[in-house]
Amino acid sequence: MNSIGPQPTGSPPKGPHVIVVMPAYNAEQTLEQTLRAIPADSYDEVFVGDDCSQDGTVQLAEKLGLKVFQTPQNLGYGGNQKMLYREALKAGADIVVMLHPDYQYDPSLVPHFVGFLRHNVCDVILGNRIRSRREALKGGMPFWKYLSNRCLTIMLNLAYGTNLSEFHSGFRAYRRVVLETVDFESNSDAFGFDAQFLAQSIRHGFTIADAPMPVKYFKEASSIRFLPSVRYGLVNVKAAGQFILSRIGFRFRLFARRNP
Repeated sequence: MNSIGPQPTGSPPKGPHVIVVMPAYNAEQTLEQTLRAIPADSYDEVFVGDDCSQDGTVQLAEKLGLKVFQTPQNLGYGGNQKMLYREALKAGADIVVMLHPDYQYDPSLVPHFVGFLRHNVCDVILGNRIRSRREALKGGMPFWKYLSNRCLTIMLNLAYGTNLSEFHSGFRAYRRVVLETVDFESNSDAFGFDAQFLAQSIRHGFTIADAPMPVKYFKEASSIRFLPSVRYGLVNVKAAGQFILSRIGFRFRLFARRNP
């Protein structure tokens, strides 16, 4: 079949530089399984952030040929992410996928999440675990966690003017400009980091979306316990309150632009 117009020459244009970051703590049992399930042609590098694991996470990650970054002491979930995002930006990432290495989320969806960002559908995309109440509970999500997730998500959508199915997934992807703009360094070193990051992203005008994904709950999968969940919920409420007040003129350090 004849073609009209100039023909392409040379190699095809290179796609965005995609780095998958995995904040890890005692992930030896599930790290390799998570890595193997990511389509090999969907990323350029994988960075593992080890937050002083007590098992063989570091040794396994190095054996698998991954870049490993270790915290000087146990910093917490948020502190681990800060380290990983700094390193991903330094390495020239155009898209950063944050994926928990506990095999709870479906890693095969990485290229689809990247595709949404690559085609400028959104700036941030989250995995949505709650496709239906029946599926979530049958998959092993504790009822108290399901109920709190639903209540908190409704409240946050009202506060932020969004329509997300959930805000609390451990599988999300960001365009580089988001990480260059949001002052994530000022966020909590604990689990509240994710809540603050989303509030910042929305306040800076980035487009947030979510996509459905299956999820599994099993013994080796990481799961935040009840009391930390309560603290996490309070951080969400506080961030949403600050967001609302910032819209009417109050100033908060949380929403300052990042100073690289």
